[in-house]
Amino acid sequence: MSKIKVLVVDDHAMFRQGICALLRSYEDFEVAGEAEQGREAIEKVRELSPQVVLMDIAMPIMGGLEATRRIQKEAPNTKVLVLTQYDDSEYVLSLVRSGARGYISKTATASELVSAIRAVNAGEFFLYPSAAKTVVEEYLRRVGGEKNGYDRLTSREREILQLVAEGHTNREIADRLVIGVKTVLRHRTNIMEKLGFHNRTELIKYAISKGLIEIPRKIEIG
Repeated sequence: MSKIKVLVVDDHAMFRQGICALLRSYEDFEVAGEAEQGREAIEKVRELSPQVVLMDIAMPIMGGLEATRRIQKEAPNTKVLVLTQYDDSEYVLSLVRSGARGYISKTATASELVSAIRAVNAGEFFLYPSAAKTVVEEYLRRVGGEKNGYDRLTSREREILQLVAEGHTNREIADRLVIGVKTVLRHRTNIMEKLGFHNRTELIKYAISKGLIEIPRKIEIG
């Protein structure tokens, strides 16, 4: 049976050695090496070609986030599993964007850690339950916030949103809809408030993302 070669990266020697001892107790794991900071981890990856790097984040000289980015650039076949105590959504999302294949808390059990390493080695993403919950909640909040914002627009406001994004002036919109310019301006203000935008450029990007327009005809400043 081929073993999973793991590089363990953590600046706390006792914790790092404990993880190594744990992994050595499993037949399908091989501790390829150890590192105590990010720069050393990159060198060890070049030298040892581990399949999985168990990466701490808060370390001196070079942190795990930057080390993960560089490892994924140099050795894309090496999977990085982040081992840390933080689990807020923005933090976890930044880890995923850096190229990490998963996140597991330092409070996890031995069996959870082993399962996580096996999962990322198999090409899967792994998120510890607390992190998965915060990431999903953040995603739903963002998507739901956008949906609810658009749903709050009246049919008239949606018309004006599209016309503004297409590049029509306030006077052109007023003439087309047979309403006053002041009414157009009032609707524009309401649209901005409901969607949380501050200028026309944001409205145009939003309209494109919603599929309301393709390419704006022109942009009026103001």
